[in-house]
Formats: sequence, C-alpha cells, structure tokens
Amino acid sequence: MLVSLIIFVALLCNDIPNVTVSGLNDEGFALLTFKQSVHDDPTGSLSNWNSSDVDACSWNGVTCKELRVVSLSIPRKNLYGSLPSSLGFLSSLRHLNLRSNRFYGSLPIQLFQLQGLQSLVLYGNSFDGSVSEEIGRLKLLQTLDLSQNLFNGSLPPSILQCNRLRTLDVSRNNFSGPLPNAFGSAFVSLEKLDLAFNQFNGSIPSDIGNLSNLQGTADFSHNHFTGLIPPALGDLPEKVYIDLTYNNLSGPIPQTGALMNRGPTAFIGNVGLCGPPLKDLCPGDELGLNASYPFIPSNNPPDDSDSNSETKQKSSGLSKSSVIVIVLCDVFGICLVGLLFTYCYSKFCACNSENQFGSEKETKKRTTAECLCFRKDESETLSENVEHCDIVALDAQVAFNLEELLKASAFVLGKSGIGIVYKVVLENGLTLAVRRLGEGGSQRFKEFQTEVEAIGKLRHPNIASLRAYYWSVDEKLLIYDYVPNGNLPTALHERQQHHHKSVSSEFTAHSSSGSYYQAPETLKMVKPSQKWDVYSYGVILLELIAGRSPVMEVGTSEMDLVRWVQVCIEEKKPLCDVLDPCLAPEADKEDEIVAVLKIAISCVNSSPEKRPTMRHVSDTLDRLPVAGD
Repeated sequence: MLVSLIIFVALLCNDIPNVTVSGLNDEGFALLTFKQSVHDDPTGSLSNWNSSDVDACSWNGVTCKELRVVSLSIPRKNLYGSLPSSLGFLSSLRHLNLRSNRFYGSLPIQLFQLQGLQSLVLYGNSFDGSVSEEIGRLKLLQTLDLSQNLFNGSLPPSILQCNRLRTLDVSRNNFSGPLPNAFGSAFVSLEKLDLAFNQFNGSIPSDIGNLSNLQGTADFSHNHFTGLIPPALGDLPEKVYIDLTYNNLSGPIPQTGALMNRGPTAFIGNVGLCGPPLKDLCPGDELGLNASYPFIPSNNPPDDSDSNSETKQKSSGLSKSSVIVIVLCDVFGICLVGLLFTYCYSKFCACNSENQFGSEKETKKRTTAECLCFRKDESETLSENVEHCDIVALDAQVAFNLEELLKASAFVLGKSGIGIVYKVVLENGLTLAVRRLGEGGSQRFKEFQTEVEAIGKLRHPNIASLRAYYWSVDEKLLIYDYVPNGNLPTALHERQQHHHKSVSSEFTAHSSSGSYYQAPETLKMVKPSQKWDVYSYGVILLELIAGRSPVMEVGTSEMDLVRWVQVCIEEKKPLCDVLDPCLAPEADKEDEIVAVLKIAISCVNSSPEKRPTMRHVSDTLDRLPVAGD
C-alpha cells in the first residue's frame, strides 16, 4: 500500500483530471504516471488507460501474466515525452519496447532495478545522457537496443555482468571511450553486435574472437578505434562480415580466419592499414625486407690457422665470389624474364576497356575487360580464375572506375544473407547503390558473368538498373542506380501508423528481417530454385494485404507472418482481422481481395512443388478486375 500511496500522491501533484482511486492496483498507478509524462499522443494509443479500471491488463500495449505487467510495448506511435521513475514499480516487467517514438531525456535509474528485464528496446528516440552503472543488475537481459538516440559517455564496465546478452546494438549515438576490458569474454552468447557511428576509441579488445555465436555483421565502423587489428578478430565465425571501415586502425591486416579473403571495402577509411587486400604495402615490404632468404654458408675457417686455410677453403664448397656471381646471374635472368613477360603482356593481353562498347561482332569474339595473356586465338576458353582489371560497365553512361568507387563515401543501407548494400556518393556527386556479395557470391567467373549480364539487360520502371559490376576471386560488387525513395519495409509499413490486435493479444511488429522472406527449404543444402522467389513474393503480398511486418510479437513470443495468417485461417477468424485497416474503404472489392489472399497463400506453400509459377501468378493477377471496372 505504501507504493500505491506514493504514486497516488505523485498523480495528484501532477493534476491528472478525473482521477479515480477505486480499485486500480499499484502497477496501474505506475503506468498512469507514465501516461502523464507523455505530452503528446497523436494516435491516441494511450486513450484506454483509465484510472477507473481494476488493473492495467486490458490497456493498449500492456501484457499481463497472472495480473502482473510483464510487457509494455508501444512502438511507432509518435509519443512525445520522458520516462518517469515510476516504471521501477513494474517489478514483473520482462519486455520494454518504446522504439521509434519521440521520447527524450535520460533513463531513470529505477529502470535498472527491474532485475527480471529480458529485452530493452529504445531505438529511434532522442534519449540522452550516459548509461548508468546500475545496468549491471539486469543479469537476465538478452536484448539491448539503444540505437539511433543521443546517448553519450562510455559503456560502463558493469554492462559485462549482462552476460546473457544476445543482441547489443548501440549504433548511431555519441558513445565514446574504449570498450570495457574482457568485452569478448563476457558476451559469449552474443549474436548481434553493432557499434557503428559512435566515437568509441582505444583498441579493439584482444579477446573479441570469443564471440563465437555472432551472426550477420560485426559492425565497428565509423568510430575512432586505434592500434592494430587483433588477430583474434579472425576467430569469429567465417560467415560473419567484419566491418572496420572509417576508424584510425593501423598496421598490417591479419590474414587469419574470418579476416582472410576479405575485399578492401571492409577496411577503407583507415589510412594507417596496410597489406593485403589493400594496395598499400606495409613498411619494408616494398624493399623485400620482410622476405625470407636462403641460407648461404660461411666461407670463413673455424680458426685462424694459415696452414689449414687453403684446405678448408677447398672443402667448404663454393667461394663467396662464386656465390655472388650466381646471385647476380639469377637476378639478371629474373629481370630478363620480367621484361619478356611485360612485352608479351602489352602485345597480346586484352585488358582494354576502350573496345568495350564496340561492334557486336567484336563483343561476341572477346570479353574486352578480361586480362588474358598469351591467348592462342579469340575463341580460347576463359580461365575460371580470371581477374578483372576494373569495373565492367553494362551501360555506356558509366564513367567511373574502381579506384573512384573505393574512395567514395559509403553508408550501409541494408544487410541480408547474400551481402551488404551501401549508398555510395562519388566525388562528382553521383549516388549509387553497391551490393557487396557475401558467401553467395562465390561462384566461378563464367557463371557470375552470365547471370550478371542477363540481369544488366533488364530495363523496367519498377526495377533498379544494374549499371556495372566488379569480379575478382576475393571481391564481387554489383553497382545499381540509387533509388532515393526508401526501402521496401518503409514503403510497406511506414506509410501509416496502425494499431492491430494479434490472434490472442496485443502484438508489435518487428523491423523486417531477410530470413523471413526465405523459403523453408533454403535451410537445406539444395540447389536454388525459382520457387524460392515465388515464396518471397508471397510473403511480400501478405504484407501488402495484412499491413504487417514479416515477423511480429504475439504476447511475449515471435511469430512470422506466414504462420500468423495460417493460424487465422485455422481458427476461422473473420477477414477483417487479417486485412490492413487501410483496405476497409475497399469493402466492395472483397472478392478481389480474397482472390489476392489466396494467391499469396499458394505462393507460401511449404511444399515447393505446390507453389505456382510466377507466370501463373502474373496471369491470375492480370485477370482480376481493376478499380473502376
């Protein structure tokens, strides 16, 4: 009762109109204080938070278990306000999600008294100040997402006590200082690490290789990290993309584990780095000082005896002068071979991009951007290990080279299982989208060239045009027109804020994840099929119909959109529960909407053989009447 009295007095002091103290429990009063701290609620998301209720379990965004609040989830509602200390009274709270609102100010220290908290998601607000040392009390915390705020100061060492963390995303803030000691050893369960766009400094922890469960990208980019790249960084899983761009790192790039066979794009913006895969040699390499030389036996006798010197000299093998002559001859021979090779290369190698846009006859005869020396005739088979000298243009308007591309400013637009997409701005202002292929880009040159050039021929107003590509054994880049109108999730879900009910309780949509667009069979080692693309199309179609993200929270668990629709069908939910509220004005088009829903469901069939072809899908959609018919 003491807690109720304290909160009640706080409410009275804030002059909340029409406060009724009838039977609302402690947690209800705490949440009313939270409502009072929200100065603007443009969507009315807190409109049913009433003091006349017995408890808060029926309120928007609130989930209870045994009448105790276990989840407070109010994302993307454009709420404007601060967090009150009364949140500390929600002793059973497990999940707090306030992402993509307009909350400001520092985090109340009472928030870190919720020792049962498992996820704290606050990204996309204007929170500031430092993170309290008290965060170490959240020993059950698994998800900490503070990205896209104004937090500052260093990460407190006590955060290492949150050793169950699976997601740590503090990107796009003003954090500074070094990472805590034993950072890698503490977070062995970590699956996602994003430190990008802060002011972290100091060296990258030497035990960082202990993060053996990392997935996706380990993002250290756009900070002030200094010193050498620790070789232990190569101990991360090989499928993890390590982004070290735009720091102050120096020294040679370790060629170990996950750091091997990486292209230069992972290291750009660090002027002190040297060695492969960069063009800058490390000090000493250019003089050959780091090379190992064969042992040359000494000609000196073991003692100073003149009587034995002649005998010892004869028995010791070659004289020093003979060895010098042999070495000079070797050097001369190597130089001669090098000159011969250079002459042949310039005479016969077709590494010339001037003919790239020549006649069709010449183009069919040779691929002019390939470096092929000593070719016997124009029809000689291409080597599978052929390297490209520069970017291969698929459009006559392409007027930049690889060096200009690598010098340009780059920003990560998105990441998926097949690579990372960057927004690249050249010095002349031209903006491009560059996809760096990950593990999926490992096919041989001939296969890669055939596929890419087929894609490059596509021209459609709804398809971003492929302008050029770059291929080497270690690096594959696809260069597209940059489309400045956002991305697919933004177009699908941020055009309007909706408030949905889930199958049985309130849910909150997550940001889209590429894995939820992948057909179930992609997890197996099978040959890629067009039916994979049909499945992905079906998921997007369901997003359009339902107005929901491909993964959502139902209560305290996650459910993908495909399964959610299947559950709605199995439970015979009314159509209005499935449809995006934006489609309500189209009630007279229910037959057409149902037809599209059926197409989407057939596309996401778990059996690839039962999915339609895209030709069939296109023909079926074309037969549907359009508005006005």
